[in-house]
Amino acid sequence: MAAKLLDGNAFLETVKAELAVRVKALGDQGVTPGLGTILVGDDESSASYVRMKHENSAELGIASFHQELPADATQDEVFAAVSAFNENPDVDAFLVQLPLPKHLDEEATLRAVDPDKDVDGLHPVNLGRLVMGVDAPVACTPAGIQALLVHYGVPIEGRHVVIVGRGLTIGRPLANLLSLKRPNANAAVTVVHTGISDLGAYTREADILIVAAGAPGIVTPEMVSPGAAVVSAGVTFGEGRKLLPDVDEAVAEVAGWITPRLGGVGPTTRGMLLRNTVAAASRRAH
Repeated sequence: MAAKLLDGNAFLETVKAELAVRVKALGDQGVTPGLGTILVGDDESSASYVRMKHENSAELGIASFHQELPADATQDEVFAAVSAFNENPDVDAFLVQLPLPKHLDEEATLRAVDPDKDVDGLHPVNLGRLVMGVDAPVACTPAGIQALLVHYGVPIEGRHVVIVGRGLTIGRPLANLLSLKRPNANAAVTVVHTGISDLGAYTREADILIVAAGAPGIVTPEMVSPGAAVVSAGVTFGEGRKLLPDVDEAVAEVAGWITPRLGGVGPTTRGMLLRNTVAAASRRAH
């Protein structure tokens, strides 16, 4: 029996409907939420992601602020763009689109962002708040994965979650998020990676399997427990810019729930980015 789809596009529509009400209420108080983006270089995928974020913002009445820098921008020029958004009272939250050109320091750039305006939830202060279980902006993809599972009725509390991938943007914050002692979390979480010799020995034990390794097709049907929820969060672009997920599409015949090849985690990430922006604007209003 084919798995139920964890449809990120449909979920995004519910998030937008929820946020439209909140944006209107803020407007009635004279507050317009503002989202800023900084794009360095001309990477096609990064530019596309930024466009989609601003399109979604416009649909909700969120003001957009955007700064583009050339691929050869200096670190000081990037810092200056970050500082301008930090100081702009109309920008409630913003991000520096990653990855940056190799000559730039991503860590130093993330640290330069005001933690309270950190829409991506990747500032060390916000990652630390997450570890402590303190309310703060949460990294958008982990938050989106959690919200997507909840939306489709996938039980998390007390279940075994296996995360393949230990990166800063997904694996590490997601492991902390899902293990917190709070509703829609409180799971037993195992984090593994592509350096494990028998990856399947771990993935077959998962009630919820989240794959964020950036390795096309690394998880195949025999590596999945029947009925498990499977989220493919890592992608690679193949020939002709075809999007290649970490999870083999044949896994849909084994899993109980699965994200589609297109329209899975991506839209949920944008939904959480919008939610973080509106939350930041609400803090300004109060």
